[in-house]
Amino acid sequence: MADEKKDEQAKPSPAAPAGGASKEAPAKAAHAAPAAPAGPAGEPWSGELVDALRKAFPGVSIEAFTFRGQNYLILPKENILPVTKHLKSEYNFNMLADLTAVDYPKREKRFEVIYELYSFPRNERLRLKVPLGDGETIESVVPVWGAANWLEREVFDMFGIRFEHHPNLRRILLPDEWQGHPLRKDYGILQQDTRWVQENLHIESGQ
Repeated sequence: MADEKKDEQAKPSPAAPAGGASKEAPAKAAHAAPAAPAGPAGEPWSGELVDALRKAFPGVSIEAFTFRGQNYLILPKENILPVTKHLKSEYNFNMLADLTAVDYPKREKRFEVIYELYSFPRNERLRLKVPLGDGETIESVVPVWGAANWLEREVFDMFGIRFEHHPNLRRILLPDEWQGHPLRKDYGILQQDTRWVQENLHIESGQ
């Protein structure tokens, strides 16, 4: 019996999973908080347009990237108006195809305001991205493209981003009295302004 006990003690324990992780590790990992988004996606982009912009705006940090055939620039918010005026007058980006925003709550500057430009003479698209901190404002580009009027109002309505010198910055989709901005990541997907619904529709919130 003593020999059998010695044999049992001498048996190696079952091998741990590769990398030394315990069996409970996958379950814990499944509940881990998502990591903050990485830096800019894509490869560095260079060319005549990028070189000309950097020459026209010396000292301005203009980052240029390309991703899946789509070229984009990252600009400081202070330069959005002069750069867009230059792109329209000198490079014929005469159409603002879209203006929107994205919310990355874990970033130091949580928002990106995104401008989708198109040049008919060049048959070329260009995307501009402007990082913006919570509570920061950005200059309106309505003086450059009139179409920005309603697009900036939509971004204000959905994200709460304010555009300086906009001619009529107010909500465009939700009532003026609505509390909150539904496309912010801290605004629940089923969240409603319960008070507004009760006072104006005389029903309980549909959550």
